[in-house]
Amino acid sequence: MSEWGAWIGREEVRTDRIDHGLVARWLATFDRAASGDGTVPQGLHWCLCVPDAAMAELGPDGHPARDDSPKSFLPPVLLPRRMWASSKVDFFTPLQLGEAVTRTSRIESITEKSGGSGPLVFVDVAHETIGEAGVAVRELQSIVYRAAAAAGAALSPPENTMGSFDAEGWSNHRMLVPTEPLLFRFSALTFNSHRIHYDVPYAQGEERYRGLVVHGPLTATLLLDLAQQEFGDNALTHFSYRGLSPAICGEALHLVMRGSGTEIEMAAFAADGRQVTAATAQRKQ
Repeated sequence: MSEWGAWIGREEVRTDRIDHGLVARWLATFDRAASGDGTVPQGLHWCLCVPDAAMAELGPDGHPARDDSPKSFLPPVLLPRRMWASSKVDFFTPLQLGEAVTRTSRIESITEKSGGSGPLVFVDVAHETIGEAGVAVRELQSIVYRAAAAAGAALSPPENTMGSFDAEGWSNHRMLVPTEPLLFRFSALTFNSHRIHYDVPYAQGEERYRGLVVHGPLTATLLLDLAQQEFGDNALTHFSYRGLSPAICGEALHLVMRGSGTEIEMAAFAADGRQVTAATAQRKQ
């Protein structure tokens, strides 16, 4: 059995309810109007059944601390820096305002790799969100743990004042500048206290980012919102995204989409042309 064998197959079950306050705060955060049929936007499942560790149980980065006890759902990987690397999401029955939901999470795999920045550990977690009408969302989330940044390492991502984003070839394009209030609201909606999203001295000094980091699922939600504007509410059956480079608060973010029929390609780019996120989706016929 590998070092992480005891964690493979470990499950966690959480319950929640989609109340009016949560949906109202979500819609306000993304300047969205409520749907007319009582369904809630795709992506809101990231705000449900979230970890609710007590303050005394948080680690130095603001995430729940991990140890080798049965209480710890995620494994005690010693690498300190954590990122939400990617997700593959299947949408089934739309979630409804007011309904009770249950989410079962299961550790699918733990894989050690080596990258340009040093050792990496990927933890794949399968989430199944069930509403009153049955399975609503299935997601395979990949979390990556990385080594600590070297003291005095150059801030990431490096500044590039020479490049620029070109929207040619993309049929849909939206530009926005993620602000501190937007990051704060998304952290509050998802009960995410990872310090890279609100603590500038920590983000720069400890993790060596150029500024506050835009949440991966926030960028993904903005892409889902772009699809909603084009195709309508709950139009997607599948959505996959992968983080390629950090998006930084206060810097322009370009959201783009193209595709015909049911196959859609989406992406997010920084103002200098650096690709932040790659995504694909399928929509209903």
